Amino acid sequence: MSNLRRKLPSSGSLFVFEAAARCGSFTRAADELCVSQPAVSRMLSRLEDHLGVQLFERVRGGARLTESGTILYRRVQEGFDTIESAISEISARATGMETITLSVSTAFTTHWLMPRMSRFSERFPTVDMRYQLMSGRIGGPLMDVDLGMRYLDVGSVKAADCLVLPEITLPVCSPQYRSAVPGGKGKSATPALIHMDNQDRTWAAPFDQGGRTDSALVFSDYAVVVQAALLGQGMALGWLNVVSHCLANGQLLPVGDAVTVSARRCCLVTPANRPSRPIVDSVRQWIIEEMQADIARIDALYPQFSLVKKIAEAS
Repeated sequence: MSNLRRKLPSSGSLFVFEAAARCGSFTRAADELCVSQPAVSRMLSRLEDHLGVQLFERVRGGARLTESGTILYRRVQEGFDTIESAISEISARATGMETITLSVSTAFTTHWLMPRMSRFSERFPTVDMRYQLMSGRIGGPLMDVDLGMRYLDVGSVKAADCLVLPEITLPVCSPQYRSAVPGGKGKSATPALIHMDNQDRTWAAPFDQGGRTDSALVFSDYAVVVQAALLGQGMALGWLNVVSHCLANGQLLPVGDAVTVSARRCCLVTPANRPSRPIVDSVRQWIIEEMQADIARIDALYPQFSLVKKIAEAS
């Protein structure tokens, strides 16, 4: 550590460097650190002079890391994440509570996780759960979280990634709306369709009567799509990892007798630069077990889908 001190103009320079690299802007870093932009610029210039390399390229609208800056940022980020994890562990020992941050969709949180939070609290009474929520498609790198749910192509699934389900979809609607669905009691009725924006709508082709897909309900948040289906506003494409609880409890019903299994996998992923804690591993396993219980109930209700068999074949 004494050797490291000699290699830096000050320990504070690492915090300034990390903020500027993460924000991509000296101005935004200054706002985050509650200092002036010239102060950030001076601190980083001192760091560059001390190291004898250029860490940033000043570009229009911000700052971009050089190759040397990228190397330093990666290591600084890893170090800060390790320190943060240690502080969290110390705090947990002192208070008896451990904080876990999940990166998940608003739809999964609203329609799958929230209905079983009382059961989660009974299982994990000392866990303080926090959320990084995404309203649209789930994706992107994991930043400042312990666990994330992501759809991954088969070839990109790593050994550390835990499979929850293959990506399985099927059309769904509420029991109240069933009479308006082809194949239900009211075969003559034209079904209303509910979509995510920029969603592939080929799933709705068998139900499109008279061009109704053009006047469908369209939302940018999949949580609202599912909520609209639950309220009887129409039929929607259900992603099984989100609607499994509603299907298992009869709040939503499948439309038709077919499901689609894609080549992608719904996985629980941990950040590569953050050591996984035992409590995070336990929460991840709980989510998988709860999902498996949902699938077993759905398989018993709708044996024509052969869900358990399809999941086993795709795993």
